[in-house]
Amino acid sequence: MAGRSSSVMKPEYLELIENFRLMDDTFMSKCLENAPECIELMLRIIIGKKDLKVVKSQTEYPIKSLQGRGVRFDVFARDSEGREYDIEIQRADRGAEPKRARYNSALMDANALKSGEDFGKLRDTFVIFIAENDVMGDGQEVYVYDRTERKSRKLLHDGTHIIYVNGATKSDSEIGRLVHDLLCSNPDEMYFNILKKRVGQFKNSEEGRRYMCEAMERLRSEGKAEGKTEGKRETMLATAMRMLKDGVLALKDIARYSGLSLAQVKKLQASMA
Repeated sequence: MAGRSSSVMKPEYLELIENFRLMDDTFMSKCLENAPECIELMLRIIIGKKDLKVVKSQTEYPIKSLQGRGVRFDVFARDSEGREYDIEIQRADRGAEPKRARYNSALMDANALKSGEDFGKLRDTFVIFIAENDVMGDGQEVYVYDRTERKSRKLLHDGTHIIYVNGATKSDSEIGRLVHDLLCSNPDEMYFNILKKRVGQFKNSEEGRRYMCEAMERLRSEGKAEGKTEGKRETMLATAMRMLKDGVLALKDIARYSGLSLAQVKKLQASMA
């Protein structure tokens, strides 16, 4: 991050950085980038496996489908035992629907085996939604869904797992403290030192703030440049959707940064509600 220009250190960006939380998509993707120790902490708490070791991780991880819709995982990770994880940070309830989890799970398996390879080599997969609200509605801190036989309730043991973390929980458990840290904008008030240190790097140092300002400037520039032709309209929409998902910027600012009109942004916001 050293040696970068300070020309993008704009007051509006700095104000956003001050209020960002890990539950905000843009900030989260940069904070967890090249930070396997943070992802490892989150997975250890959510999965309940204290010795879990992350050996690979990537934010904004794309998975293509040969015939259908591809996806971009917020965070992809693999542990030392070969299990793979898709972590989705989801503020809007609509984005955490079970069929999206099903689709993400299917794509994790789609390219997992080479031609002729035995099905037994499929890795265990976990699709994890960390939602700002209790989207499942039963008041649990964590919801774990595995395939079972309907009458006997015996597990199928197919290796697929879908997990929802309730971001509305206020308990003093490890999950409750993790949720607190994900929703906290002040690193000094965080419980977990690993997250506190990482978030502090982007909030409290000039180098970190500059890096975040440059990321936001790129997001703004790409939205404008790629939106000049109708064929790249999808990029403008994706940029606006990402900003709406963050929930930090005013609608007029989203319009300015994405290249869409204010009316288009309002229409997009209504479609996401």
